[in-house]
Amino acid sequence: MGRQDDRATSASRLRQTWKRLAPWLRWSTVAVLLTLLALDLAFPPQLPARADTSAVVVARDGTPLRAFADADGVWRHPATPQSVSPLYLQALLGYEDRWFRRHPGINPPAMARAAWQWLRGGRIVSGGSTLTMQVARILDPQPRGRTLHGKLVQMLRALQLEVHLSKDEILTLYLERAPFGGTIEGVEAASWAYLGKPAAQLSHAEGALLAVLPQAPSRLRPDREPEAARAARDKVLDRMATLGVWSRADVDDAKVEAVVARSLRAPLHAALLAQRLREQAPQASRITSTIDIDLQRVLEHRVASYFSQLPERTSAALLVVDNATLEARAYVGSVAFGDRARLGHVDMVRAWRSPGSTLKPFLYGIALDDGLIHSGSLLVDAPQSFDGYRPGNFDAAFNGPVGADDALRLSLNVPAVDLLDRVGPARFAARLDNAGVTLRFPRGAVPNLSLILGGTGATLEQLVGAHAALHREGVAGRVRLTPDAPLVERRLMSPGAAWIVREILESNPRPGERADTFDTGTRPRVAWKTGTSYGYRDAWAIGGTRRFTVGVWVGRPDGTPLPGQYGAVTALPLLFETVDSLPRERGDAVRSPPPRNVREVAICWPLGTGVDDQAASLCQRRRTAWTLDGNVPPTFAERDAGRWGSGRVRFDVDVTSGLRLSADCTAPHVRQSREIARWPALASPWLPAAARQASRLPALSPDCAPDGRDTADALHIEGLAPGTLLARPPNSPHGVRLQLRALGSDGRVQWLLDGRWIGDTRGTQWLRHEFDTPGAHALTALADDGAWRRVEFRVGE
Repeated sequence: MGRQDDRATSASRLRQTWKRLAPWLRWSTVAVLLTLLALDLAFPPQLPARADTSAVVVARDGTPLRAFADADGVWRHPATPQSVSPLYLQALLGYEDRWFRRHPGINPPAMARAAWQWLRGGRIVSGGSTLTMQVARILDPQPRGRTLHGKLVQMLRALQLEVHLSKDEILTLYLERAPFGGTIEGVEAASWAYLGKPAAQLSHAEGALLAVLPQAPSRLRPDREPEAARAARDKVLDRMATLGVWSRADVDDAKVEAVVARSLRAPLHAALLAQRLREQAPQASRITSTIDIDLQRVLEHRVASYFSQLPERTSAALLVVDNATLEARAYVGSVAFGDRARLGHVDMVRAWRSPGSTLKPFLYGIALDDGLIHSGSLLVDAPQSFDGYRPGNFDAAFNGPVGADDALRLSLNVPAVDLLDRVGPARFAARLDNAGVTLRFPRGAVPNLSLILGGTGATLEQLVGAHAALHREGVAGRVRLTPDAPLVERRLMSPGAAWIVREILESNPRPGERADTFDTGTRPRVAWKTGTSYGYRDAWAIGGTRRFTVGVWVGRPDGTPLPGQYGAVTALPLLFETVDSLPRERGDAVRSPPPRNVREVAICWPLGTGVDDQAASLCQRRRTAWTLDGNVPPTFAERDAGRWGSGRVRFDVDVTSGLRLSADCTAPHVRQSREIARWPALASPWLPAAARQASRLPALSPDCAPDGRDTADALHIEGLAPGTLLARPPNSPHGVRLQLRALGSDGRVQWLLDGRWIGDTRGTQWLRHEFDTPGAHALTALADDGAWRRVEFRVGE
């Protein structure tokens, strides 16, 4: 009973003491809280804005392409507890602050231990700092050192942080701003800088290393002090085993890993794309692109090595786009970013340049949709005038009669201009603009015939987006650089026209490739087109497979000429190297089946219509052609037929003599109707004799009045007789100089030497030319109305 009475008495006294102290404790607590609130209002925590972090542009898999330092030159990548390895978080919290999730910003037991060590030793042995206190120290604009005052400030700031932020927000600040040596801050930047990998992929050993590194970032830098870094890392590993967070086996395996750090260097891939995306989103701290990092690295190296021997101030650009999504997979804006001699800071993927002949596939596709041509339509590659505009071919040679498919494959200029004249330059430009290719013309200029030969401006990015239409059933689109970019697509041509144009371009063999010497069965089919602008300023090669479209540009960013460099020689080899290095799919080497409205039919030249639609006698040359929607359009009528008609020509002949009869003949004749198929007059010099004879009208009967159908090959070349042997002057550096003129035409006459244009005259003007190449030659004079004459001769050694 006595003990029970004593206990009751003690409890009663304790209650009385508590009653006396409770008001003081309550008011003291209120006073402390009010004081802390006043201090918080008077001295709010210095919380950083998200915009003041440095920015990083990453590939589609998260690999940094290029990092941008903040205003102070610090490299800091965004990071969150969810974006880093759980192993790193375990090492960080286990070694630095096991009670992080439970304490209010300070850890009283740890602080008591640190105070006891300080009192006993007279100096600070351990700070007892929590992660929250470390964040407070990192954010403090005035470093205070390891002093009692500094610790008190950190404690107060830590309490403030816990009030204002969640635990994950505090941890995020540490993950992004912990010091890791030099100008590296944050675990993500440190992981890439030292280990070359994302923080999400850290191993046990790597997580332990980066957990301890901020304790002494200068002394423990793995790239400078690997042994000290290893000892500190192993200390963390042992702690994790002691705590039972990691097994001893995992820790022993982790200790075997050597501390190997690469030299610090900022990532720099797709540098110009990264700069472009950074400019578009200056407030973003992390920008994800669509780039495939492995492909980007390979192609950057290939472009740099491929063009390293080109002259100074020369650059190049390369763009690879996924046809399905229009996402860019590789983006090389210049040969070498930062190379002043090559103007490496200029992004040539989006620079306005002359597109050369790269627009021709779209013209042929639109002409197919318009029903103007089929793939085998007869076109004429000969000197022609289009209201004073006289285009020539790149090599100055002409080919005479050609099919539309060969004209596109060979990139012949005259047939393309002829086709554009019939489609209409303004309409063609408007169709391209609607599909995303906004052509740029000189100030005050309007679309004209020269645009199909490069007389306008376009960008590589736009051209690749348009060429992708050949593999997307005729639908072009805007190239997407980020996964969240909108899918913008517009129809450029019908699916059938796209298939035919693609088939034409895919059937064009690679330069130097022969079916009997190369195994082409496994190579992907590539629909490719080259282009070269006037004066060798721009060399292009654009091609695509089922999955990818690739564009290559080579030239000088300042617009000066690059003599001797053109698309087929400079840009095309890199295009094929790139295509061959891309991922392949089953069926890439096989022709895709044509749409239902595309059919292969037999047609005949010179009329261009189906075999079944004409008499056998009119079918001089038989070909196959791809037709769209059943349309088999005939060969174009000539603009200036002169004394000749075009297409089918009907006439009467005398049954006995075979001479042609006009409507007005004085002698009696037994008439018979006949019909021939006429070749375009300008194609005559390139036709074999049998073809010319089959299209020739019989001579007019002497008793008949003229019918205006005289023969067109009525020119006479004065100054050079057939079979002449020209002797070069002895001891002279010059060849044989002659004066020539064409008689029989009052109009313009084009002069061709071995098929290559050498000049023009009008009426009886003289042509002066020097013949300096030994051997056999053919000189042709061709009038605009189709009249012509050819003289064969030789130049002596």
